Amino acid sequence: MHHHKVNLSRRCWATLVLVGGLFSLTLAGCSGKPASAPGASTSAATPVTNNTAAGGGSSASKRLIFITNGDDPFWDACNAGLIEGAKQFDIGAQGLRVVMEKNNGTAQGQIEKLRQLGSQSDVAGVAISVIQAENAAIVEEMKNLAAKGVKVITVDSDVNRDTFRDARPFYIGTDNVVGGRLLGSAAKMLLESRGKSSGGYVQFAGFTDNDNARARMNGFKEAVGGGFQEVDRMSDEMDLSKARDNVRTALVNHPDLVSLVGIWAYNAPAIAEVAQERGVRDQLTIITFDAQAAALNHMAEGKIDAMVVQNPFDMGIQTVRLLRAMHTGDEATVKEMFPRQGEPDGDIYATGLRLIVPAGESPLNAEKLETKNVEVMPLPAFREWLAKYGLSSS
Repeated sequence: MHHHKVNLSRRCWATLVLVGGLFSLTLAGCSGKPASAPGASTSAATPVTNNTAAGGGSSASKRLIFITNGDDPFWDACNAGLIEGAKQFDIGAQGLRVVMEKNNGTAQGQIEKLRQLGSQSDVAGVAISVIQAENAAIVEEMKNLAAKGVKVITVDSDVNRDTFRDARPFYIGTDNVVGGRLLGSAAKMLLESRGKSSGGYVQFAGFTDNDNARARMNGFKEAVGGGFQEVDRMSDEMDLSKARDNVRTALVNHPDLVSLVGIWAYNAPAIAEVAQERGVRDQLTIITFDAQAAALNHMAEGKIDAMVVQNPFDMGIQTVRLLRAMHTGDEATVKEMFPRQGEPDGDIYATGLRLIVPAGESPLNAEKLETKNVEVMPLPAFREWLAKYGLSSS
């Protein structure tokens, strides 16, 4: 399963090179100000504000809707990918347009959005980053849409595949177990380079019952090894103040921690800022997911040791590719994306990962990481990638 998913990621890397893609990492999010890729047309996909659908196309066009889990700069890059995908696959010529709708960070918000879309006749497809993997009400609304002929997939965060696999035929996004293992392997290497062979760590995320958060945390725990103990997993319900308070609480309750682990995008700056505020940066290895602008600045200032970056730009492109193919009955494209349908992980299209490290010397070595086929990229080079697509974060 692990080997196959790495191969999928390799194929996604090839796709990314062809489209001039952008790499970035994180778990949560949505954007306030979507950004577009250079040369991307906005006629088929237009950035969304205030959770309202927008876009070009005639009044008779059908919509492909992307529902985020919340609001984070992570979705800027994904929205740029939607725009690029709309252009690349010429969906306007097929009577389609794609729009991103931002959820308010709650399960109820996603339920209401799905229900609302079910009453609208111009919805051809829906991609959703599911905020709670085991929320039966979200799954019910996904199934209701599918029963009306709407094509429904998950992107970035899946439903619980053991319980609700039939809620969607396909998932596009990070192989989050692999992402967690990559972060855990990096943490172990960093800690050992600093003379640590044991100690406690805490993992922070928006929701501990979210599919991607749980998979990442489990992967991290597996890869960092038994010498290091997970003393807590703390959820903040996507409340930025609580995210910071959780870090303060963890430091008070567990003064001998050796590492803090940020699982969602905004957890990285929360950890870095509180560790600095409490004067404990030197005793902690700080490793995170995703690349908010603030987190990148913190890494440049020496406050974050490594971050795993996802590829939301390609998630956006592949979302348009798949929903267009499903809507038009293009089975060849579906088969190309999912050649192993029916097998245990044959419904997953895995996008790639990068490990971002500070400028200068780093003990992290791609050849020694347990997760293979991952590029270790210095921060300045990654920032060049972001600038190429007009993005400050991802």
